[in-house]
Amino acid sequence: MRMYDLILKKRSGEALSKEEIDFIIQGYTKGEIPDYQMSALTMAIYFKGMNVEETINLTKSMVNSGDTLDLSGINGITCDKHSTGGVGDKTSITLVPLVAACGGKIAKMSGRALGHTGGTTDKLCSFKGFRLDLSNEEFINQVNDIGLSIIAQTHDLAPADKKLYALRDVTATVDNISLIASSIMSKKIASGAQAIVLDVKTGSGAFMQDEEDARALARLMVQIGKGAGRNTMAVLSDMDQPLGYAVGNALEVKEAIDTLRGEGPEDFTTLIYELASKMLIVSKICETEEEAREKIKWAIESGEGLKRLEMFVKAQGGTGEEVYNTDLLPKAKIVKEVLSEEEGYIEHINCAEVGMCSLNLGGGRENKDSEIDLSVGLVLKAKVGDYVKKGDVIALIHSNDENNISPVSKRLLNAYTFGNKEIKRNVILDIIK
Repeated sequence: MRMYDLILKKRSGEALSKEEIDFIIQGYTKGEIPDYQMSALTMAIYFKGMNVEETINLTKSMVNSGDTLDLSGINGITCDKHSTGGVGDKTSITLVPLVAACGGKIAKMSGRALGHTGGTTDKLCSFKGFRLDLSNEEFINQVNDIGLSIIAQTHDLAPADKKLYALRDVTATVDNISLIASSIMSKKIASGAQAIVLDVKTGSGAFMQDEEDARALARLMVQIGKGAGRNTMAVLSDMDQPLGYAVGNALEVKEAIDTLRGEGPEDFTTLIYELASKMLIVSKICETEEEAREKIKWAIESGEGLKRLEMFVKAQGGTGEEVYNTDLLPKAKIVKEVLSEEEGYIEHINCAEVGMCSLNLGGGRENKDSEIDLSVGLVLKAKVGDYVKKGDVIALIHSNDENNISPVSKRLLNAYTFGNKEIKRNVILDIIK
Protein backbone atom coordinates (compact mmCIF):
# COMPACT_ATOMS: atom_id res chain seq x y z
CA MET A 1 0.00 0.00 0.00
CA ARG A 2 1.44 3.40 -1.02
CA MET A 3 0.40 6.82 0.21
CA TYR A 4 0.81 8.18 -3.35
CA ASP A 5 -1.87 5.78 -4.62
CA LEU A 6 -4.26 6.68 -1.79
CA ILE A 7 -3.89 10.42 -2.45
CA LEU A 8 -4.61 9.78 -6.13
CA LYS A 9 -7.63 7.62 -5.23
CA LYS A 10 -9.17 10.31 -3.03
CA ARG A 11 -8.29 13.04 -5.55
CA SER A 12 -10.35 11.06 -8.07
CA GLY A 13 -13.31 11.11 -5.69
CA GLU A 14 -13.19 7.43 -4.71
CA ALA A 15 -13.91 6.16 -1.20
CA LEU A 16 -11.07 4.91 0.98
CA SER A 17 -11.47 1.50 2.67
CA LYS A 18 -11.12 0.89 6.40
CA GLU A 19 -7.75 -0.79 5.83
CA GLU A 20 -6.50 2.17 3.77
CA ILE A 21 -7.62 4.67 6.41
CA ASP A 22 -5.94 2.61 9.16
CA PHE A 23 -2.73 2.53 7.09
CA ILE A 24 -2.83 6.32 6.71
CA ILE A 25 -3.59 7.16 10.36
CA GLN A 26 -1.15 4.65 11.83
CA GLY A 27 1.58 5.72 9.44
CA TYR A 28 1.08 9.42 10.04
CA THR A 29 0.92 9.03 13.84
CA LYS A 30 4.19 7.07 13.81
CA GLY A 31 5.89 9.64 11.56
CA GLU A 32 6.18 7.22 8.63
CA ILE A 33 4.01 9.39 6.37
CA PRO A 34 5.42 12.91 5.86
CA ASP A 35 3.43 16.11 6.37
CA TYR A 36 3.54 17.00 2.67
CA GLN A 37 1.73 13.81 1.69
CA MET A 38 -0.80 14.12 4.52
CA SER A 39 -1.41 17.74 3.45
CA ALA A 40 -2.13 16.54 -0.09
CA LEU A 41 -4.61 13.99 1.24
CA THR A 42 -6.46 16.44 3.50
CA MET A 43 -6.75 18.88 0.58
CA ALA A 44 -8.17 16.05 -1.57
CA ILE A 45 -10.65 15.25 1.23
CA TYR A 46 -11.51 18.95 1.53
CA PHE A 47 -12.55 19.10 -2.14
CA LYS A 48 -13.88 15.57 -2.71
CA GLY A 49 -15.35 14.84 0.75
CA MET A 50 -15.81 11.56 2.60
CA ASN A 51 -18.92 9.43 2.87
CA VAL A 52 -20.40 8.41 6.26
CA GLU A 53 -18.67 5.02 6.29
CA GLU A 54 -15.29 6.63 5.58
CA THR A 55 -15.87 9.21 8.32
CA ILE A 56 -16.81 6.55 10.88
CA ASN A 57 -13.72 4.52 9.95
CA LEU A 58 -11.51 7.63 10.18
CA THR A 59 -12.91 8.36 13.65
CA LYS A 60 -12.35 4.80 14.87
CA SER A 61 -8.81 4.79 13.51
CA MET A 62 -8.01 8.03 15.35
CA VAL A 63 -9.54 6.61 18.56
CA ASN A 64 -7.21 3.60 18.24
CA SER A 65 -4.14 5.80 17.69
CA GLY A 66 -3.62 6.29 21.44
CA ASP A 67 -5.07 5.72 24.90
CA THR A 68 -8.74 5.11 25.60
CA LEU A 69 -10.28 5.72 29.00
CA ASP A 70 -11.65 2.60 30.71
CA LEU A 71 -14.79 3.55 32.65
CA SER A 72 -15.93 -0.04 33.24
CA GLY A 73 -15.34 0.41 36.98
CA ILE A 74 -18.21 2.90 37.16
CA ASN A 75 -21.58 1.49 38.17
CA GLY A 76 -24.28 2.47 35.68
CA ILE A 77 -24.30 3.99 32.20
CA THR A 78 -21.67 6.71 31.86
CA CYS A 79 -22.68 9.81 29.92
CA ASP A 80 -20.70 12.72 28.48
CA LYS A 81 -21.68 16.07 27.00
CA HIS A 82 -19.77 18.00 24.36
CA SER A 83 -20.34 21.58 23.24
CA THR A 84 -18.89 22.98 20.04
CA GLY A 85 -18.24 26.17 22.01
CA GLY A 86 -19.50 29.71 22.18
CA VAL A 87 -19.64 32.90 24.20
CA GLY A 88 -20.94 32.62 27.76
CA ASP A 89 -21.07 28.82 27.58
CA LYS A 90 -20.88 27.76 31.21
CA THR A 91 -23.19 24.80 30.62
CA SER A 92 -21.18 21.97 32.22
CA ILE A 93 -20.97 23.69 35.61
CA THR A 94 -24.77 23.65 35.92
CA LEU A 95 -25.56 20.59 33.83
CA VAL A 96 -23.19 17.98 35.28
CA PRO A 97 -24.20 18.30 38.97
CA LEU A 98 -27.86 18.56 37.96
CA VAL A 99 -27.75 15.30 35.96
CA ALA A 100 -25.76 13.61 38.76
CA ALA A 101 -28.42 14.67 41.27
CA CYS A 102 -30.96 12.87 39.05
CA GLY A 103 -28.94 9.64 39.07
CA GLY A 104 -26.58 10.20 36.13
CA LYS A 105 -22.92 9.15 36.00
CA ILE A 106 -20.62 11.72 34.38
CA ALA A 107 -16.87 11.10 34.19
CA LYS A 108 -15.64 14.04 32.15
CA MET A 109 -12.22 15.07 30.89
CA SER A 110 -11.88 18.65 29.65
CA GLY A 111 -9.03 20.62 28.14
CA ARG A 112 -7.92 24.20 28.65
CA ALA A 113 -9.41 26.53 26.08
CA LEU A 114 -7.88 29.07 23.75
CA GLY A 115 -9.97 32.13 22.95
CA HIS A 116 -12.29 34.58 24.66
CA THR A 117 -12.73 32.73 27.99
CA GLY A 118 -11.24 29.70 29.63
CA GLY A 119 -12.64 26.22 29.23
CA THR A 120 -14.64 24.36 31.86
CA THR A 121 -11.49 23.35 33.74
CA ASP A 122 -10.36 26.99 33.90
CA LYS A 123 -13.76 28.15 35.18
CA LEU A 124 -13.70 25.48 37.89
CA CYS A 125 -10.48 27.02 39.20
CA SER A 126 -12.68 29.90 40.39
CA PHE A 127 -13.36 27.58 43.35
CA LYS A 128 -10.43 28.03 45.73
CA GLY A 129 -8.31 24.88 46.05
CA PHE A 130 -10.08 22.99 43.26
CA ARG A 131 -8.01 20.06 41.91
CA LEU A 132 -8.03 18.84 38.33
CA ASP A 133 -5.26 16.24 38.64
CA LEU A 134 -7.05 13.22 40.12
CA SER A 135 -5.59 9.75 39.69
CA ASN A 136 -7.59 7.21 37.66
CA GLU A 137 -8.66 5.48 40.88
CA GLU A 138 -9.79 8.76 42.48
CA PHE A 139 -11.63 9.70 39.29
CA ILE A 140 -13.56 6.41 39.08
CA ASN A 141 -14.28 6.24 42.82
CA GLN A 142 -15.59 9.79 42.89
CA VAL A 143 -18.05 9.12 40.06
CA ASN A 144 -19.26 6.02 41.90
CA ASP A 145 -19.62 8.01 45.14
CA ILE A 146 -21.27 11.25 43.98
CA GLY A 147 -22.06 10.70 40.31
CA LEU A 148 -19.62 13.14 38.74
CA SER A 149 -16.05 14.23 38.21
CA ILE A 150 -14.40 16.67 35.81
CA ILE A 151 -10.64 16.57 35.41
CA ALA A 152 -8.02 18.00 33.08
CA GLN A 153 -7.18 15.82 30.10
CA THR A 154 -4.09 13.88 31.08
CA HIS A 155 -4.29 10.82 28.84
CA ASP A 156 -2.91 10.74 25.32
CA LEU A 157 -6.37 10.49 23.78
CA ALA A 158 -6.57 10.33 19.97
CA PRO A 159 -3.02 11.65 19.32
CA ALA A 160 -3.62 11.26 15.57
CA ASP A 161 -6.30 13.94 15.83
CA LYS A 162 -3.98 16.34 17.63
CA LYS A 163 -1.29 15.90 14.98
CA LEU A 164 -3.76 16.03 12.09
CA TYR A 165 -5.56 19.10 13.40
CA ALA A 166 -2.28 21.03 13.70
CA LEU A 167 -1.60 20.20 10.04
CA ARG A 168 -5.12 21.16 8.91
CA ASP A 169 -4.83 24.44 10.80
CA VAL A 170 -1.85 25.59 8.70
CA THR A 171 -3.02 24.16 5.37
CA ALA A 172 -6.51 25.72 5.21
CA THR A 173 -8.28 22.36 5.50
CA VAL A 174 -10.07 22.80 8.84
CA ASP A 175 -13.51 23.55 7.37
CA ASN A 176 -14.55 20.11 6.17
CA ILE A 177 -17.50 18.52 7.98
CA SER A 178 -16.10 14.96 7.89
CA LEU A 179 -12.75 16.10 9.31
CA ILE A 180 -14.43 18.27 11.96
CA ALA A 181 -16.84 15.50 13.01
CA SER A 182 -14.15 12.82 13.24
CA SER A 183 -11.90 15.19 15.22
CA ILE A 184 -14.59 15.90 17.84
CA MET A 185 -15.97 12.38 18.07
CA SER A 186 -12.60 10.61 18.24
CA LYS A 187 -11.86 12.38 21.53
CA LYS A 188 -15.37 11.81 22.89
CA ILE A 189 -15.31 8.09 22.06
CA ALA A 190 -11.78 7.69 23.44
CA SER A 191 -13.02 9.28 26.69
CA GLY A 192 -14.99 6.11 27.34
CA ALA A 193 -18.59 7.24 27.94
CA GLN A 194 -21.36 4.89 26.81
CA ALA A 195 -23.76 7.73 25.97
CA ILE A 196 -23.04 11.15 24.45
CA VAL A 197 -25.12 14.32 24.14
CA LEU A 198 -23.79 16.95 21.73
CA ASP A 199 -24.57 20.66 21.99
CA VAL A 200 -23.90 21.91 18.46
CA LYS A 201 -24.03 25.69 18.28
CA THR A 202 -24.67 27.97 15.33
CA GLY A 203 -24.58 31.74 14.83
CA SER A 204 -22.13 34.63 15.01
CA GLY A 205 -20.40 33.27 18.12
CA ALA A 206 -20.17 29.66 16.96
CA PHE A 207 -17.57 27.69 15.04
CA MET A 208 -20.28 26.70 12.53
CA GLN A 209 -22.00 30.02 11.80
CA ASP A 210 -24.35 28.71 9.10
CA GLU A 211 -27.33 26.83 10.56
CA GLU A 212 -27.53 24.21 7.82
CA ASP A 213 -23.82 23.46 8.10
CA ALA A 214 -24.20 23.07 11.87
CA ARG A 215 -27.20 20.77 11.38
CA ALA A 216 -25.23 18.63 8.92
CA LEU A 217 -22.35 18.42 11.42
CA ALA A 218 -24.73 17.38 14.21
CA ARG A 219 -26.29 14.65 12.06
CA LEU A 220 -22.90 13.29 11.06
CA MET A 221 -21.60 13.23 14.65
CA VAL A 222 -24.71 11.39 15.81
CA GLN A 223 -24.16 8.83 13.03
CA ILE A 224 -20.51 8.43 14.09
CA GLY A 225 -21.46 8.00 17.74
CA LYS A 226 -24.04 5.36 16.93
CA GLY A 227 -21.63 3.68 14.52
CA ALA A 228 -19.15 3.38 17.40
CA GLY A 229 -21.82 1.82 19.67
CA ARG A 230 -22.53 4.96 21.70
CA ASN A 231 -26.10 6.10 22.43
CA THR A 232 -25.81 9.57 20.88
CA MET A 233 -28.11 12.55 20.50
CA ALA A 234 -27.52 16.19 19.47
CA VAL A 235 -29.15 19.51 20.33
CA LEU A 236 -28.75 22.32 17.79
CA SER A 237 -28.66 25.58 19.76
CA ASP A 238 -28.43 29.28 19.03
CA MET A 239 -25.16 31.14 19.51
CA ASP A 240 -26.04 34.31 17.61
CA GLN A 241 -25.84 36.16 20.92
CA PRO A 242 -24.09 35.23 24.19
CA LEU A 243 -25.63 32.44 26.24
CA GLY A 244 -27.04 33.95 29.41
CA TYR A 245 -25.74 37.35 30.50
CA ALA A 246 -22.30 36.61 31.99
CA VAL A 247 -19.13 36.31 29.88
CA GLY A 248 -15.97 35.61 31.85
CA ASN A 249 -14.83 32.82 34.14
CA ALA A 250 -15.93 33.54 37.73
CA LEU A 251 -18.84 35.62 36.41
CA GLU A 252 -20.06 32.60 34.44
CA VAL A 253 -19.62 30.34 37.48
CA LYS A 254 -21.87 32.68 39.48
CA GLU A 255 -24.52 32.56 36.73
CA ALA A 256 -24.26 28.75 36.61
CA ILE A 257 -24.85 28.62 40.39
CA ASP A 258 -27.78 31.04 40.09
CA THR A 259 -29.30 28.68 37.52
CA LEU A 260 -28.97 25.71 39.89
CA ARG A 261 -30.95 27.82 42.36
CA GLY A 262 -33.67 28.33 39.77
CA GLU A 263 -32.69 31.97 39.26
CA GLY A 264 -30.79 31.75 35.98
CA PRO A 265 -31.40 33.54 32.66
CA GLU A 266 -34.28 32.18 30.58
CA ASP A 267 -32.22 31.14 27.54
CA PHE A 268 -29.56 29.37 29.62
CA THR A 269 -32.17 27.62 31.77
CA THR A 270 -34.02 26.45 28.65
CA LEU A 271 -30.81 24.95 27.24
CA ILE A 272 -29.98 23.27 30.56
CA TYR A 273 -33.39 21.59 30.70
CA GLU A 274 -33.00 20.40 27.09
CA LEU A 275 -29.49 18.99 27.51
CA ALA A 276 -30.14 17.49 30.95
CA SER A 277 -33.32 15.75 29.79
CA LYS A 278 -31.47 14.27 26.80
CA MET A 279 -28.64 13.06 29.07
CA LEU A 280 -31.15 11.33 31.35
CA ILE A 281 -32.80 9.67 28.35
CA VAL A 282 -29.58 8.42 26.66
CA SER A 283 -28.42 7.19 30.09
CA LYS A 284 -31.72 5.24 30.36
CA ILE A 285 -32.57 6.87 33.68
CA CYS A 286 -35.78 8.26 32.18
CA GLU A 287 -37.89 6.92 29.34
CA THR A 288 -39.75 10.10 28.40
CA GLU A 289 -39.05 13.80 28.06
CA GLU A 290 -41.78 14.57 30.60
CA GLU A 291 -40.29 12.25 33.22
CA ALA A 292 -36.82 13.70 32.67
CA ARG A 293 -38.01 17.30 32.98
CA GLU A 294 -39.86 16.51 36.21
CA LYS A 295 -36.65 15.06 37.66
CA ILE A 296 -34.67 18.13 36.64
CA LYS A 297 -37.29 20.46 38.11
CA TRP A 298 -37.15 18.47 41.37
CA ALA A 299 -33.33 18.65 41.48
CA ILE A 300 -33.45 22.44 41.16
CA GLU A 301 -36.38 23.15 43.47
CA SER A 302 -35.19 20.76 46.19
CA GLY A 303 -31.65 22.16 46.11
CA GLU A 304 -30.19 18.72 45.31
CA GLY A 305 -28.44 20.01 42.19
CA LEU A 306 -26.76 22.77 44.19
CA LYS A 307 -25.85 20.31 46.93
CA ARG A 308 -24.28 18.01 44.32
CA LEU A 309 -22.13 20.91 43.05
CA GLU A 310 -20.90 21.53 46.60
CA MET A 311 -20.09 17.81 47.01
CA PHE A 312 -18.21 17.90 43.69
CA VAL A 313 -16.11 20.94 44.64
CA LYS A 314 -15.30 19.49 48.07
CA ALA A 315 -14.38 16.11 46.59
CA GLN A 316 -11.82 17.81 44.34
CA GLY A 317 -10.08 19.90 46.98
CA GLY A 318 -12.23 23.00 47.41
CA THR A 319 -14.22 24.12 50.44
CA GLY A 320 -17.46 24.48 48.50
CA GLU A 321 -18.23 27.73 50.35
CA GLU A 322 -18.58 29.66 47.09
CA VAL A 323 -21.55 27.47 46.09
CA TYR A 324 -23.69 29.05 48.80
CA ASN A 325 -21.90 32.40 48.92
CA THR A 326 -20.90 33.54 45.42
CA ASP A 327 -19.37 36.73 46.87
CA LEU A 328 -16.37 34.52 47.68
CA LEU A 329 -15.64 33.93 43.97
CA PRO A 330 -12.81 35.97 42.39
CA LYS A 331 -13.84 39.62 41.89
CA ALA A 332 -12.44 42.36 39.67
CA LYS A 333 -11.39 45.68 41.27
CA ILE A 334 -13.30 47.84 38.78
CA VAL A 335 -16.92 47.55 37.63
CA LYS A 336 -17.97 50.14 35.03
CA GLU A 337 -21.31 50.67 33.31
CA VAL A 338 -21.59 50.74 29.52
CA LEU A 339 -24.33 53.14 28.44
CA SER A 340 -26.27 52.80 25.22
CA GLU A 341 -25.61 55.52 22.63
CA GLU A 342 -28.75 54.60 20.68
CA GLU A 343 -32.45 53.97 21.25
CA GLY A 344 -34.54 51.12 19.90
CA TYR A 345 -34.91 47.37 19.94
CA ILE A 346 -31.73 45.34 19.97
CA GLU A 347 -31.87 43.39 16.71
CA HIS A 348 -28.48 41.71 16.77
CA ILE A 349 -25.39 41.27 18.94
CA ASN A 350 -22.15 40.25 17.26
CA CYS A 351 -21.42 37.39 19.60
CA ALA A 352 -17.80 36.92 18.54
CA GLU A 353 -17.07 40.59 19.29
CA VAL A 354 -18.48 40.23 22.82
CA GLY A 355 -16.14 37.29 23.28
CA MET A 356 -13.20 39.37 22.10
CA CYS A 357 -14.11 42.03 24.66
CA SER A 358 -13.68 39.41 27.39
CA LEU A 359 -10.35 38.36 25.87
CA ASN A 360 -9.19 42.01 25.82
CA LEU A 361 -9.94 42.24 29.54
CA GLY A 362 -7.73 39.20 30.23
CA GLY A 363 -10.50 36.62 30.53
CA GLY A 364 -9.12 34.29 27.83
CA ARG A 365 -5.93 33.05 26.20
CA GLU A 366 -4.35 34.47 23.08
CA ASN A 367 -1.89 31.55 23.12
CA LYS A 368 -1.46 28.37 25.14
CA ASP A 369 0.91 30.04 27.62
CA SER A 370 -1.34 33.02 28.42
CA GLU A 371 -2.47 33.49 32.02
CA ILE A 372 -6.21 33.93 32.57
CA ASP A 373 -7.64 36.50 34.95
CA LEU A 374 -10.60 34.59 36.42
CA SER A 375 -12.25 37.71 37.84
CA VAL A 376 -12.76 39.80 34.70
CA GLY A 377 -15.43 39.83 32.02
CA LEU A 378 -18.79 41.31 31.10
CA VAL A 379 -22.34 41.09 32.37
CA LEU A 380 -24.85 42.10 29.73
CA LYS A 381 -27.95 43.97 30.85
CA ALA A 382 -29.78 43.95 27.51
CA LYS A 383 -30.01 41.34 24.76
CA VAL A 384 -31.81 40.77 21.46
CA GLY A 385 -35.47 41.81 21.65
CA ASP A 386 -34.98 44.27 24.53
CA TYR A 387 -35.91 47.93 24.05
CA VAL A 388 -33.32 50.38 25.35
CA LYS A 389 -33.14 54.15 25.51
CA LYS A 390 -30.07 56.30 25.02
CA GLY A 391 -28.17 56.34 28.32
CA ASP A 392 -29.55 53.01 29.55
CA VAL A 393 -27.04 50.56 31.00
CA ILE A 394 -26.55 47.71 28.51
CA ALA A 395 -23.56 46.02 30.19
CA LEU A 396 -21.15 46.04 33.12
CA ILE A 397 -17.42 45.70 32.50
CA HIS A 398 -15.46 43.88 35.23
CA SER A 399 -11.78 44.75 34.91
CA ASN A 400 -8.55 45.04 36.88
CA ASP A 401 -7.05 47.59 34.50
CA GLU A 402 -8.54 51.07 34.08
CA ASN A 403 -6.88 51.35 30.66
CA ASN A 404 -9.05 48.52 29.31
CA ILE A 405 -12.38 50.19 30.06
CA SER A 406 -12.65 52.69 27.22
CA PRO A 407 -11.54 50.46 24.30
CA VAL A 408 -13.65 47.54 25.52
CA SER A 409 -16.68 49.83 25.94
CA LYS A 410 -16.34 51.06 22.36
CA ARG A 411 -15.88 47.56 21.00
CA LEU A 412 -18.90 46.29 22.91
CA LEU A 413 -21.14 49.14 21.73
CA ASN A 414 -20.13 48.41 18.13
CA ALA A 415 -21.27 44.82 18.61
CA TYR A 416 -24.90 45.93 19.07
CA THR A 417 -27.30 46.59 16.19
CA PHE A 418 -30.52 48.52 16.87
CA GLY A 419 -33.77 48.74 14.93
CA ASN A 420 -37.47 49.40 15.38
CA LYS A 421 -38.66 45.77 15.37
CA GLU A 422 -38.88 43.46 18.35
CA ILE A 423 -37.08 40.20 17.50
CA LYS A 424 -37.48 36.94 19.38
CA ARG A 425 -34.79 34.25 19.32
CA ASN A 426 -35.23 30.58 20.23
CA VAL A 427 -32.25 29.00 21.92
CA ILE A 428 -33.23 25.45 20.83
CA LEU A 429 -33.26 25.11 17.04
CA ASP A 430 -33.46 21.36 16.48
CA ILE A 431 -33.00 17.92 18.05
CA ILE A 432 -31.07 15.27 16.10
CA LYS A 433 -31.46 11.64 17.18
